[in-house]
Amino acid sequence: MQLEPADLKNSITRLKRANGQLAAVIRMLEEGEDCQAVVTQLAAVSKAIDRAGFSIISTGLKACINEGESADVDLAKLEKLFLSLS
Repeated sequence: MQLEPADLKNSITRLKRANGQLAAVIRMLEEGEDCQAVVTQLAAVSKAIDRAGFSIISTGLKACINEGESADVDLAKLEKLFLSLS
């Protein structure tokens, strides 16, 4: 299933923000910043990426339901997608 970029605008924005956060974490490591601050920022990046992933899956499910494809959804594949984010 293909998803429309317009439907994923929030996920794209979240991932772009996470990309900036990750660059900041790398910079912090290179500059010898405090370990606690680095780990805190790294956790924020991880959470942002996870939320984007769940949002993308949710958007796909909504699209399937709205297009009447819900009967064709492979539940095992969907479960694997969700578990890959945990």
